[in-house]
Amino acid sequence: MPRSIEVWHSVRAGGDIKAKKSRRTLALPMRCVVALRLHRLRQVAAAQRAGRRWDPCGLVFPSWTGTQLDLHNVRRDFRRGVKAAGLPPDEWAPRELRHSFVSVKSASGVPVEDIARIVGRSGTAVTERVYRKELGPVLVGGGTVMDTVFKPER
Repeated sequence: MPRSIEVWHSVRAGGDIKAKKSRRTLALPMRCVVALRLHRLRQVAAAQRAGRRWDPCGLVFPSWTGTQLDLHNVRRDFRRGVKAAGLPPDEWAPRELRHSFVSVKSASGVPVEDIARIVGRSGTAVTERVYRKELGPVLVGGGTVMDTVFKPER
């Protein structure tokens, strides 16, 4: 089974993603591969329970009957997950996931150019300006350099 996911299609009108340059194949961490395999087993069981009502569209995350989810369903299920995690559902929306992902990657030292490509941006400006929130002090390099330039007095 592949350890990657292809981002080539969208639920947008015409089924294409926002920009052709956004087409990409992303490597998945093993924990995601395991989670998706378990999800697939649950999906097969759901299809069996739904019987003839199941529409085999081949979607990874379909509705309870196998059809495409609409925005209302996605937001409702997202709020349930947020609430189950003990967070206030009215303060979180699905778009927060992109902000969190970018911020955690950045705080972990992943170059912003790589992060921008992963999230489907052609440049780094929007990734830096809109999505990346600093999780801690990041401008420590200048202070460290200044300590080597100006030796502390003894």
